[in-house]
Amino acid sequence: MIIEPTQAFRAAEYQVKFATCPWEKDRAHTLRRAVFCEEQGIFHGDDHDAIDEVAIPIVALSMLGVVADDVVGAVRIHQPEPGVWWGSRLAVHRDYRKIGALGATLIRLAVCSAHAMGAHIFLAHVQAQNELLFRRLHWRVLDEVDIHGKPHLRMQADLAHYPPCFSPQTGFIALPRKAA
Repeated sequence: MIIEPTQAFRAAEYQVKFATCPWEKDRAHTLRRAVFCEEQGIFHGDDHDAIDEVAIPIVALSMLGVVADDVVGAVRIHQPEPGVWWGSRLAVHRDYRKIGALGATLIRLAVCSAHAMGAHIFLAHVQAQNELLFRRLHWRVLDEVDIHGKPHLRMQADLAHYPPCFSPQTGFIALPRKAA
């Protein structure tokens, strides 16, 4: 099949995994800056904070066959106290949000890998407009909070729905939804 120049390329699959290469970490940070600084205006200039020094970055990579092309999604996880893990800075590139599986797969790997590393609680501050996605993924609302002037929900994952993932360096494959 010949792709017409006016058709946008979409990868056949996406790999969601721990960021293990410097370019993956750099592109994840660039994506976060684009989403949280430029698009949403939550931060001015940069969203980097002290959590980045201890967090594990997770990325969604668009794949060209067996070769990673670009970072199209990201999230980070960290453990501020033993057994208590947090996910934060979930971002999917604007052109890839309709893929459907990327955000959910990033969340799944975040929780499953933390579960494998001893999490007995997994929390996140979720922007209010994303509540339904998280509820569908077996999260519950604990309370409402205001963060950086935006309404958020402090939510907790039901770990019974997230089996431990002991291979987060290779992670999961996310396949795009079929067009109806």
